[in-house]
Amino acid sequence: MLWEVALGLHADPECAFAEHRAAALLTGELEKAGFAVERGVAGLPTAFTARSGHGRPAVALLLEYDALPGLGHACGHHLIAAAGLGAALALDTVLDGSAGCVTAVGTPAEERGGGKVLEVEAGVFDGVDAALMFHPGVYSWTRAPLTASVQYRVAFHGRAAHPTGNPTEGVDALLALMELFSVLTALGRRLPEASHIQGIVTDGGTATNIVPEYAEGLFGLRAATTRALGDLTGQLRACAEGVALATGTGAEVERTTVRYEHFRDSGVLSERFAEHLSRAGITLTPPVPGIHLGSSDIGNVSARVPAIHPFVAIMDDGSDHTPEFAVAGASPRARDTLVAVTGALACTAADVLVSADLRAKARAHHRRAERA
Repeated sequence: MLWEVALGLHADPECAFAEHRAAALLTGELEKAGFAVERGVAGLPTAFTARSGHGRPAVALLLEYDALPGLGHACGHHLIAAAGLGAALALDTVLDGSAGCVTAVGTPAEERGGGKVLEVEAGVFDGVDAALMFHPGVYSWTRAPLTASVQYRVAFHGRAAHPTGNPTEGVDALLALMELFSVLTALGRRLPEASHIQGIVTDGGTATNIVPEYAEGLFGLRAATTRALGDLTGQLRACAEGVALATGTGAEVERTTVRYEHFRDSGVLSERFAEHLSRAGITLTPPVPGIHLGSSDIGNVSARVPAIHPFVAIMDDGSDHTPEFAVAGASPRARDTLVAVTGALACTAADVLVSADLRAKARAHHRRAERA
């Protein structure tokens, strides 16, 4: 059944905050199994929770199901959803109500929008002892080296003029934006590892015979930690203000997305997951130093509760977010990975529910990560 669910999602991709059919499919399966389903959590039409049991201890299994525009499920979220669904159903079957609470959490818009960020802010993860998920990839790693990220809009306001008729009266906003790109290139040479700013021009003027009075760029910022991302944001603002002063323009710097925090791995729980997965013949290793694999809103969850986000390979070369990865997501290897990961997630979640010692170790590890 899980593979059919995965293939159904794969064949019918829906993008951020529009995953209506995916959410309906998943909640339908959970309701059939007797889970108490709440739709529209955190004010998001395609978000949901499905609970079995009550009280503490409590474990959350995270389901992602949004796809990429033009590429479909080229990030494997259909497998994440099916694995979380299968683990929740397995736990409901083997554990009685006295073991606590199992919650499948539907988390839309990981790619663009940050559903988990909004769910964290709405209290969805309050009272949860651990949040568990996996991610398919091209590596098999115990944890995900995920950076903090955010996007900002930077706009410059100048004054329009004719470039030959009255050029001295113009204040070129596009020139200011181009100067900002140059300044940020110089800044990039001295940024710490994993920190960078990538920008694009989103508005550069309307005609070649008009000095642009308005220009705008969109900038993606990433950093190894949430604190470092805050520092980088301050540097972007300072650069924009300096350019504005130098060019006689006015600058606006505005955040355009929610902020993804860096991922804090629960080493205690990741090791337990790796042990369970090894019984299926899949070995996880620590990530290769210096390689960072983007950002995810799981970081915001991991800042609140112990969380895991291991990578498990479904292909050996290339990258996700490619047509090749989308094909791999419906391959026999993906099916085998789904079966193995579902079992390991269920076993890890059961360990959390039945072992007070494991929960205590996970909490202690999480407190140390918060202070780091």
